[in-house]
Amino acid sequence: MRRRDFFARTSDGLLGAAFAHLFAADLGAADSPPGLEPPYNLKPKNGHHPARAKSVIQLFMNGGPSQMDLFDPKPLLRKYDGQPFPGNIESIGNSNPTDIGVVMGGQYEFRRHGECGMWMADPLPHLAELADDLCLVNSMWTDHPNHDNALYKIHSGRLFMGYPTLGAWTVYGLGTENQNLPAYVVLNDPLGMPKNGVRNWTSGFLPPTFQGTRLRPTGSPLLNLKRQFDEPDAVTESARGLLRQLDEIHRRDRPHAPDLDARIESYELAARMQLSAGEALDLARETDATRALYGIGDKETDSYGRRCLMARRLVERGVRFVQVFLEEQPWDSHADLADNHRAICRRTDKPAAGLLRDLKQRGLLDSTLVIWGGEFGRTPTTQKIGDSYTGRDHNMQAFTTWMAGGGIRGGTTHGKTDDFGHAAVEDPVSVHDFHATVLHLLGLDPWQLFYKRSGLEERLTGIEEPRVVTEILA
Repeated sequence: MRRRDFFARTSDGLLGAAFAHLFAADLGAADSPPGLEPPYNLKPKNGHHPARAKSVIQLFMNGGPSQMDLFDPKPLLRKYDGQPFPGNIESIGNSNPTDIGVVMGGQYEFRRHGECGMWMADPLPHLAELADDLCLVNSMWTDHPNHDNALYKIHSGRLFMGYPTLGAWTVYGLGTENQNLPAYVVLNDPLGMPKNGVRNWTSGFLPPTFQGTRLRPTGSPLLNLKRQFDEPDAVTESARGLLRQLDEIHRRDRPHAPDLDARIESYELAARMQLSAGEALDLARETDATRALYGIGDKETDSYGRRCLMARRLVERGVRFVQVFLEEQPWDSHADLADNHRAICRRTDKPAAGLLRDLKQRGLLDSTLVIWGGEFGRTPTTQKIGDSYTGRDHNMQAFTTWMAGGGIRGGTTHGKTDDFGHAAVEDPVSVHDFHATVLHLLGLDPWQLFYKRSGLEERLTGIEEPRVVTEILA
């Protein structure tokens, strides 16, 4: 049968439609709109509307920073300091009511900063200088008061493991500008992995191609980046070309195997990274002034500063999504909150502010969305830990996140909590609203970005259409 006759006979009816679908999927004929059809690769893709941000840097604050001690001052807490909570004690948190102590006043002094007059506590002097670039969202809320579930929620929009994270959805929808570096990079702390470990950057049911790539926090960020022996570049490229052909033959014989696709893609990326990753991750190429801006060289800020500077170098080179984590959950201040929070601010405040200043002076802040925040907040009352009442419990009803750059309206404080900082009462922002807003800034419609699984259209933001928080957009 001639080729023309074959296609003429198979183009009619359901058989022709099915064949056309499988044939296009196997060959990866052309990029499809996000959320519709394969191929599942990391090539740059168009979004659903013009983007305000090209990339994201998420400074994740594991453990739950206290909103009323850092960003949301409550004079009534000072008034009732040391007294029983005047409201419904059972609404406070997830502790046994007998473990709930008294009202605890704010632990630090607050001042207004910038032309916008934004409130910020004194442990954050460097970020306070950038108040006019920040948007505080004081009315965030979530669905669960336990770390594990709240972490799943803030990263993947679900309370349980196994779902793709915000970073995975982002690179699924947009791919990445630089094919020689990972699209989604995770920079974790040398002191240890965050709570929930690798599940914080999983691709879930999306193809493994879209999961986060964790770089080593000490020593060489990636092993085996250098060749084990010298050879001419032409020889290396010829060998890689042959390997690509063999991989493609292997792939064609095993269609619809996402794990295989991801493995081949990771090997190909590793080969390309030998030529570019070393340069991208080499902080010695930065000036002394730039490294000082991030606090590199100072004992308290060196580690976090290095990761923040590495994040800037990565987005500068086209990486789409970068997450910077702390170890375990250091903000989880059930006791000694005053000392605990101040210590973490000393580690993170200057590097975070340095990142914003550096992005701004390089003209990158307009295209880079920077996010700071944890999985939930803290209660207005103390919690009994042994014989101590010096910390706060988990609070899912209100917490603060700040954003900057990438289409965000700086100098803005959005939403309000009640007089005790316990619950969002004005302009509440759910986790789904937060995710929808981030996707919108990246040029993605959260409703059109989906993945078909077992006949269902899965979305980051669930089955209900979320609200983009347009009030905080520039």
